[in-house]
Amino acid sequence: MAMTKSRVTNPLVLLAIAAIAFLVAVAAHAALKPGDAAPDFKTQASLGGNQFSFSLGDALKKGPVVLYFYPAAFTTGCTIEAHDFAEATESYRALGASVIGVSRDDIETLQKFSVSECRSKFPVASDRDQKIMKAYDAVLALNPDYADRVSYVIAPDGRVIFTYRSLNPEKHVELTLDALRKWSAQRGK
Repeated sequence: MAMTKSRVTNPLVLLAIAAIAFLVAVAAHAALKPGDAAPDFKTQASLGGNQFSFSLGDALKKGPVVLYFYPAAFTTGCTIEAHDFAEATESYRALGASVIGVSRDDIETLQKFSVSECRSKFPVASDRDQKIMKAYDAVLALNPDYADRVSYVIAPDGRVIFTYRSLNPEKHVELTLDALRKWSAQRGK
């Protein structure tokens, strides 16, 4: 059977190929990398239904911070991830770390989410204007109205020590805990 070269000339097919290539390139554009300075921020957050002002700089004075972005409160994957982080809160504390989740949800929604899904174990913060998401390269490429699911471990000196991006919520807790354990071991703790 003889093979012949074919050319794609349909403009819609070409546009679709270009769009896919763009999305792959955007997805390949990694979030902040280990060693990068983590942008400082302040925003409104909720813990156990109580609203407060969260400052990354203040949190880092107490130890490493696991900063995770998620698309939207009360969606299936985000609820699974919140439960996983809540169940692991004591493991994070044992490593001297704290956890905060960030989404574009309004603070009223997060007050409910912080109680029911985060089980009042860790705070979640509102990023309505997406300034934090943009600073952390955490805007979802497929739908820029939402955050991508990306987790960072930030050392007390404000440097990123670990980054993980996956829309699947299953490995974020496991991998951030592993990164913290390795970081703690390197520091001789």
